[in-house]
Amino acid sequence: MEENVKVTVVMPCYNQGKYVNKAVNSVLNQTFQNFEIIIVNDGSTDEETNKILNNFKRPKTKVLHINNQGPSVARNIAIQEARGEYILPLDADDTIEPTYMEKAVKILENNDNVGIVCCNWRTISKLGVFRKITTPKFNYKFPEHLNFRSKSCFPVTSFFRKVDWGKTGGFNKNMLYGMEDYDFWLSIIELDKKIYHIPEVLFNYNRVFKSRDTSMTIEDQKISYFTVFQNHKELYLNNIETILNNSVEISLNNIRIKSLNKRLILLIILTYVFVFLCLVLKGIL
Repeated sequence: MEENVKVTVVMPCYNQGKYVNKAVNSVLNQTFQNFEIIIVNDGSTDEETNKILNNFKRPKTKVLHINNQGPSVARNIAIQEARGEYILPLDADDTIEPTYMEKAVKILENNDNVGIVCCNWRTISKLGVFRKITTPKFNYKFPEHLNFRSKSCFPVTSFFRKVDWGKTGGFNKNMLYGMEDYDFWLSIIELDKKIYHIPEVLFNYNRVFKSRDTSMTIEDQKISYFTVFQNHKELYLNNIETILNNSVEISLNNIRIKSLNKRLILLIILTYVFVFLCLVLKGIL
């Protein structure tokens, strides 16, 4: 490994060993090559995963083994070990495009006030088929980030500075059901750092058959939202007017959508009735 590492890619892995090689390959194929990869086996119970990670030998890569403590702790442990100035979390079942690191590093090197560099992303279905490209609809300007509907516009696979991670205390382990990445991004924003969005698809999000995102219940989401608020209470209270205005806007939009759906359903019913009557009249005549 290189002595002066610029980027550390941290990769928690829990029972997803069969995807790890593909994820690592996407990093090794970067046009920017000054990096290291730290994989954290987060107490996997899957025999295949443990076999793969116990014998994993790839360039610029090392594997740490810990008891299962969740992705927040796994990422924090990897970042503690990181030699890189910049950090990129990458889940074991996801991949990045070849130029992502090069473009993100350039932005961070030239903009001291930028704390997060993110991008658009491609969602891959459970069967490995392309599903959609996500292009966030809002500008990355505070305080839009406080709207919970914006949480999915910040992929966990975004770059940040290790020094900022240290100032925030890292990923919060009280985020038990997910959203620990969104909670962490708010911590970076509280440092008065900016977000830079690269308007390109540079990250591939793979929807595997079983993941935390797909298994979250409504109750889990409620707890997660409340915990984010508790973790950043002052930030939310200082921007309560913006949040309330946005809540009203969301409610009005929902009302309009429901009204539109009712009209659409009525139109479809009337169309079927019209076609049916035409067929009946044609039969009579």
